[in-house]
Amino acid sequence: MGTWDTGHFDNDTAADFSGSLDAVPETEREAVIRKVLDIAIEADYLESDEGEEAVAAAALVGSQCPEGEAVTTSYGPDKALPTLSTDLRPLAVKALDAVLGESSELRELWDDAGDEQWAAGVTRLRKVLAAAG
Repeated sequence: MGTWDTGHFDNDTAADFSGSLDAVPETEREAVIRKVLDIAIEADYLESDEGEEAVAAAALVGSQCPEGEAVTTSYGPDKALPTLSTDLRPLAVKALDAVLGESSELRELWDDAGDEQWAAGVTRLRKVLAAAG
């Protein structure tokens, strides 16, 4: 796991996801975010890479919520996102539920590492998304 901290973009997979968003036209970025969230929701067992992408995608959706935090890390997308549809918010909540759930490799890895900051950060993001839902 190429992870250097507990933030939503503090891993290689999330940084690569940000780069992939920058590589597509602005009109296609929402579809990329939606697909990543759908993959997490539909997974029987959520692999860590898919979970890291889902957290990053949810953070982007959350950044446009009233109480959301702007994505200011250099590992986030360089190009601006369009205004995202509000129907992504409940999808992001479901995706984060999958990330934090029993069938999530990413959660297992963080549990094994004994670090509770990561889960607390994802839980805070989930609350922002749910409140804006």
